[in-house]
Amino acid sequence: MDMDMDMNTGTAPRALATEAVHAGRDDLARQGLHAPPIDLSTTYPSYDSRGEAARIDAFAATGSEPDGPPVYGRLGNPTVARFETALARLEGTEAAVAFASGMAALSAALLVRASMGLRHVVAVRPLYGCSDHLLTAGLLGSEVTWTDPAGIADALRPDTGLVMVESPANPTLAEVDLRAVAHACGSVPLLVDNTFATPVLQRPAEQGARLVLHSATKYLGGHGDVLAGVIACDEEFAGRLRQVRFATGGVLHPLAGYLLLRGLSTLPVRVRAASATAAELARRLAADPRVARVHYPRIGGAMVSFEVHGDPHEVIAGVRLITPAVSLGSVDTLIQHPASISHRIVDADDRRDAGVSDRLLRMSVGLEDVEDLWRDLDRSLPGARGCADMRLRRVGATSHSAPALAD
Repeated sequence: MDMDMDMNTGTAPRALATEAVHAGRDDLARQGLHAPPIDLSTTYPSYDSRGEAARIDAFAATGSEPDGPPVYGRLGNPTVARFETALARLEGTEAAVAFASGMAALSAALLVRASMGLRHVVAVRPLYGCSDHLLTAGLLGSEVTWTDPAGIADALRPDTGLVMVESPANPTLAEVDLRAVAHACGSVPLLVDNTFATPVLQRPAEQGARLVLHSATKYLGGHGDVLAGVIACDEEFAGRLRQVRFATGGVLHPLAGYLLLRGLSTLPVRVRAASATAAELARRLAADPRVARVHYPRIGGAMVSFEVHGDPHEVIAGVRLITPAVSLGSVDTLIQHPASISHRIVDADDRRDAGVSDRLLRMSVGLEDVEDLWRDLDRSLPGARGCADMRLRRVGATSHSAPALAD
């Protein structure tokens, strides 16, 4: 995949794999450095208090990153800024703003719009369970209208601040036509949760999304050792996000920023390798009579969801190589039961209406050998083996009930 011409530097486009390695690091060699430095300072000295006042006034007015040396850790950090620069380049946006978690990032986006009197959100299920809960419970004073993709335009109101979709969705891997959804939004910003796909598989900003959300804890970090969130967007919205981050304190620790920048360098390799294994596991699961249905997106990726005929909890209890744990996107394979964990907080009827059945399991495929993973699944699936005509369901672009396709 080729990248677009950089709007700020005018540099020639570079392939995604090259950007993943070099973005956010382009100045290091000129400084005589190879690895990015980690700046752990919380505050920075300055003998020009008048200049400091002017920079703080400028931040208060626009949320733009202060010129010159850093001021205070809540205003920004050089190590975190490197990660933000790199992620923006990978997503093809003007800017990116990092937060302490994906939920902190989503909360900031909602608060930006609410501060403008735009508290209404139009959203498509399924979303990550905590995102669903944040909207449904109105914890930030928001009001949500749930709809299917075809109903977005009719659901918009004068006070609608955001339209939110997740594609592929957590945990059913349902996909939506992002370009069509963006068109339906009109002037209302579209926020796309791109956690599962990553910019390796899709770049929502190219299809009309104004905001691209990541739980950076997942694939961007990639090793299960960092908690973070980030929104890639235009510079105007980024300024508002920085102001909310400064006021609410949802800042990302510099060490986390360093780990995320390191994680981006191997993102394309990890995603493509894990996706190849996931596709093969999806094929085998679809042919297994103990499995009722397999969900695997047309876009590909390293996530596989499947429903078993027997007790799904037997799978969780039976795996030994695969780790039974919440989260995803790590180098090791994880499996969990959404109705018990990630989507437990969502009302049971709403879960089922969104296609999250009580027999659904969600698996994040890592970098292990496919045969080792299959042996672990094979001995953990409940029920006797036999012959049956099963089908692999590749989730459709706009529907949770797309017909199953022959394997």
